[in-house]
Amino acid sequence: MSTYTKANRPLIWLITGCSSGLGLELTRIAQANGDKVIATSRNPARTPNLVDEVQKHGGEWHALDVDDPSAPGALLQTLAKSGSSIDILVNNAGVIHFGLLEQFTDEGLRGQMETLYFGPQRLIRAVLPGMRERRFGVIVNISSGAALDGNGSMGAYAAAKAALDASTRVLAKEVSSFNIRPLTVWLGTLNTNIGNVSPVLPGPVPDDYRGSAAEQMMEAIRGRKFAGNGHKGKAAKAIYEVVVGEGAGAGREEERFLPLGADMVSRIGLIRDQSDHALQVFGEISNGIAMERR
Repeated sequence: MSTYTKANRPLIWLITGCSSGLGLELTRIAQANGDKVIATSRNPARTPNLVDEVQKHGGEWHALDVDDPSAPGALLQTLAKSGSSIDILVNNAGVIHFGLLEQFTDEGLRGQMETLYFGPQRLIRAVLPGMRERRFGVIVNISSGAALDGNGSMGAYAAAKAALDASTRVLAKEVSSFNIRPLTVWLGTLNTNIGNVSPVLPGPVPDDYRGSAAEQMMEAIRGRKFAGNGHKGKAAKAIYEVVVGEGAGAGREEERFLPLGADMVSRIGLIRDQSDHALQVFGEISNGIAMERR
């Protein structure tokens, strides 16, 4: 097992989805601690004050549509020309598409995967060669409790986040010997606006789903009544400290998973209990399918 070594210098962060919420909070914390941030959003013209703020503190802001297959490569080429080598990639940009799985179209499912899975994968592939060459890097994938146990109406979102989680586990096995550290952040609900700006599939649900938890969730989102339990600023601070190995992250630089939120504590406990139960019920059967060796 390789031992992760920190960099003893100011770091360069590339963070997606910086126009609000967690991405903006993390950008501000990294800059306040003397690091350089390459902030990105789909349309920087919508947030000129934030762009000015980041640039004033020595950072850059670039337009980046994570759904565009050519965008990550083009951005990294631009940054390379200015001498910016990415130390920390934070895949934060995202949106939740709410709806019953029964009602999603293939196009809708692919759209969610494009933003939450393929977009991050393209960015990871773009930064990895440089990280390998320098033998240092951190790849932070902002995931969700939905990846472990999604609520009704969040099936498309949960599937995309779970796919990213699974690939991140494999990535850690592939790149740890290069002193590159993938980190999965399992977020509970935060006091961001993502729930209240996320789309809900139009039209009524089939009668059989009337009154279900899934329909209630969709109605809450339509009514802009979603409220998170966690504080985005505290979450960003925890992520920063775990990434750089300071404060809450001191001595924990090799950890691969960071759960954030009281709701995540209970959710992880539920998954653990479900796994233990499955082994209790089917463990003997599982062992019983072994090939007989002669």
